[in-house]
Amino acid sequence: MSSRQIEKPSIVAMVRAAGGVARVRDLVDRGYRRAALTRAISSGRLIRVRNGWVALPDADPNLVTAARHGVVLSCLTQARRLGLWVHEQHPGLHVAAAPGSAEGKPSNIRVHWATPPIPRAPGMLTDPIENVLAIVAECEPFEQALATWESALNRGLVQREALQALPLRANARRVLEEATPFADAGLETYLRVRLRWLRLPLRFQIWIAGHRVDALLGDRLALQIDGGHHVGAQRSEDIRHDAALKLMGYHVIRVSYTQMMDEWPMVQDLIMRAVAQGLHKARRRA
Repeated sequence: MSSRQIEKPSIVAMVRAAGGVARVRDLVDRGYRRAALTRAISSGRLIRVRNGWVALPDADPNLVTAARHGVVLSCLTQARRLGLWVHEQHPGLHVAAAPGSAEGKPSNIRVHWATPPIPRAPGMLTDPIENVLAIVAECEPFEQALATWESALNRGLVQREALQALPLRANARRVLEEATPFADAGLETYLRVRLRWLRLPLRFQIWIAGHRVDALLGDRLALQIDGGHHVGAQRSEDIRHDAALKLMGYHVIRVSYTQMMDEWPMVQDLIMRAVAQGLHKARRRA
């Protein structure tokens, strides 16, 4: 066996492996000399974020901001970074911090001070998923928080059993009781909560006539929700599919994402009237 010592990565490579932002203390603990750190900063390969922290010039700006202000990315910001469903209208950065810290923060940063279910180790810049969800439950309206929780469960980022074992607050407990791992889109969560009072079978994202239907109420009432991409060729395909559904005996209600999120009373009225006319029922053969 060779007696040569395996060379450790360069200090820049180590910072990159740490996500682009690193504590100086952690680098020193791994055997990197402060002189090497100083040279990397002088050459522009690293930048000094604040005392005790360095970053790559192309590091994630949100991570740099978290390091600069002594906070961790959490709540809606970290949920977005994890690819979870988050309601769109949320400008600014959501972070978490221990009480009394993160002073002098910019006005576009929202700091959550609550004690997290899972303790945060020194030097962390992102919250664990359990803490993220707990804060979302306090920050967001119930329906929107539920959609984010179900997105995390659906993607397998956390298990219900693990969440149930944590010291969650009342809002988070309520969300957890309602959450199911089977919803794969936020709109699905909203529809399930908003329409369950009708006591009709609800099925989501099912294939009929070679195309997905967003929601099927009862046997024959199809609800389709158009996003911003439903234009051009996609729009033509939607029209073709609607016609195919109607020929098969389905009734189609098609609304926009904006109507679903911002004009729900109108959408609900359409659904109620369709149900009143029995359009959700299968036709009886003579």
